[in-house]
Amino acid sequence: MTQDTLKIGIILGSTRDGRVSPAVGNWVKGLADKRTDATFEIVDIKSFGLPLLGESADLTGVMAWNAKLAELDGFIFIVSEYNHSISGALKNALDSARDPWNNKAAGIVSYGSAGGARAAEHLRTILGELQVADVRSHTLLSLFDDFNQSGFNPRPLHDVNINDMLDQLTKWSRALKQVRA
Repeated sequence: MTQDTLKIGIILGSTRDGRVSPAVGNWVKGLADKRTDATFEIVDIKSFGLPLLGESADLTGVMAWNAKLAELDGFIFIVSEYNHSISGALKNALDSARDPWNNKAAGIVSYGSAGGARAAEHLRTILGELQVADVRSHTLLSLFDDFNQSGFNPRPLHDVNINDMLDQLTKWSRALKQVRA
């Protein structure tokens, strides 16, 4: 791996018991790992033990979170829809960092009863404030069509959408890496 290799984090945006974001994230990573234009890793916000913003003097998890984000050139957010928005855990994780988000690119993979579209749109407004350039291509997974009794079973049409998003994400991540240089 060279210094020019992009590092993209696949951020799991849910922390609740029974969440499906790990299955969705692993599916995205499996598709992404077939590429040679970047390396991809799962970044689970649950593993950082982030306290609610401003409610703890122990900043160990927040510092580790910021350090991880600083290593990355771009992000893929795995977003579940909660009450027409993103999860509280994801909002807290976004707010627990500032500078490490700046001048980077992001793609979104959302899921919910309406494909998570409302959560993705809410996330886009937050990312804009954090100076993250979100790419247009977006994969929406339906709780009715892409999940069943056996779990997560994405329809094949989503492979094309993911690859379109990855094409855009790697181009924007490479361009914004030059801005940060």
